[in-house]
Amino acid sequence: MSGQDELFRFLDTPRALPAKQPAAERVTHHREIRGPFTPADATTQSSRCLDCGNPYCSRGCPLHNDIPGWLKLVRAGRIIEACERMHLTNPLPEICGRVCPQERLCEGACTLQRGELGAVTIGGVERFAVDEAVRRGWRPDLSGVRETGRRVAIVGAGPAGLACADRLRRAGIAADVYDRHDEIGGLLMYGIPSFKLEKTVVLQRRRILEGMGVRFHLGIEIGRDKAFAELLDGYDAVFTATGAYRTLDGDLPGLGLQGVQQALPFLIGTTESVHAGKPLAAACDVTGRRVIVLGGGDTAMDCVRTAVRLGAREVTCVYRRDEIGMPGSINEVTHAREEGVAFQYRCQPLALLANALEVVGTQRVEGVRVSATAEVADTATAATWSNVPGSERVLAADAVIIAFGFRAAPPEWQGGLGIASDTQGRTRVGGQGRMPQQTAHPKVF
Repeated sequence: MSGQDELFRFLDTPRALPAKQPAAERVTHHREIRGPFTPADATTQSSRCLDCGNPYCSRGCPLHNDIPGWLKLVRAGRIIEACERMHLTNPLPEICGRVCPQERLCEGACTLQRGELGAVTIGGVERFAVDEAVRRGWRPDLSGVRETGRRVAIVGAGPAGLACADRLRRAGIAADVYDRHDEIGGLLMYGIPSFKLEKTVVLQRRRILEGMGVRFHLGIEIGRDKAFAELLDGYDAVFTATGAYRTLDGDLPGLGLQGVQQALPFLIGTTESVHAGKPLAAACDVTGRRVIVLGGGDTAMDCVRTAVRLGAREVTCVYRRDEIGMPGSINEVTHAREEGVAFQYRCQPLALLANALEVVGTQRVEGVRVSATAEVADTATAATWSNVPGSERVLAADAVIIAFGFRAAPPEWQGGLGIASDTQGRTRVGGQGRMPQQTAHPKVF
C-alpha cells in the first residue's frame, strides 16, 4: 500500500470499538463489558490516524499525551515503545484507557470526529497497548536512574498518590505510600465499579510500582494510626493526596429515612462484596426495589448500573437539566439506557418522603417529591434552570441514592500546620516564594 493510500485509510476503514457484550448478558456479572482489541484490530484502528500535524487530540487530553506518536508505534507493531511513550506523560494509561470520557476529550477533539468520519478509537488502542506490553513482560526501565537519597511520604494511594510515586521513583527519590484502605487505588479500587475497571488491573499496577521500588503501607490512617508529625520528621517531604470524599446531599428533607444513602458507601459496599467476597451490606441490597438515583454525573451512572446488577426491580436516574447538560460520560449514559435504566430529565428533587409526608426518622423512604425545571437564559449569556411553579409530583421509590458529587475533605492535621483550604475544601498551594504545589508548610506538597 502506498503512502498516499495509508494517509487516507480512514476513508475505507470505519471507526470500530472493542466488542461489547449484549446488555442482557452483561447485567448478570460485574466484569468489564468490552473485550480487548486484537492486535490486528489495534493496528487497523491506529492506521486511521491522520497524523494531522496539529494534533487536536493531544490538546483535548488534560495530560497532553503524544497520541499521534504512540498510535504510529502501535500501527508499526512496536507495542513496547508505544507503552513507553504513553508513560512519558501518563503514569496510569491502562486505567485512563478504560475510564476516561474519551468522547468528551481526545476523541471528541479528533479531526476525523469533527469531519463526521468517526474519531480514531484512542481509548481502545491505549488499553490494548499497555495490556499487551505488560503481557509481553514490559516493566519501567529504571536502569539509568541515579538514586538521590531523598525520601518522600505520600498520604493516599489513589490516582494522585500513585502518579506521584511513579514520578518520584523515575527521579531517583524513594516513595512510601500510606493509605487507610487494605488495598491501593482509592476510588479506582473501591469507587469505580468492576464492570468499568476490573480490580485485577489496579493490582497489576501495584505490582509494577512495587517493582519500581515504591513501598506501600496499607491499613494505616495518618492522624489515627500514625501521627503526621512522624512523616514530617522522617521524610524530606510529604505529598498529601487524600482525595474528595465529602459528599454533597443538597440538604434535602428526609435524608435520614431508611433506604436513603450516599453514592460512595453504596459503591464501596458493592465493590467489597464483589471483589473481596464480603457479604453485601444490608444498605446496599436493592434486590426487588424501585431505585431512584439523584444526579447526572459518572458517579450517578455507576450507581444506576450497579443497582441493575444487584437485581433492582426498576432503576431511574433523576437529573435537573436536560440530557445535553449532563456532566457524565455520554457512553456511560448509553450503557445505562441499554441496561434498562430510565431517565427523568428536567426534574429537580425537593424532598424525600415516607408515607407521602416529609418526615425524618426510622421510616422507610417511599418517594421523591420533584418539580419540573425549565432553562432560563440570564444576562451573562449563560443559562440557569428554574423550577416550574405548579409542576410538583411524587416519584415512587423504595431506595434512593444521592449522587450530587464530592468535595475535598482536608484532614484535621492540615489546619494544625497552618495549611489553609478554600471554600471547596481544596488545599491552598503556591504563592510568593513557594513552588506551584507547595503549601504554607515548606515540607508539605
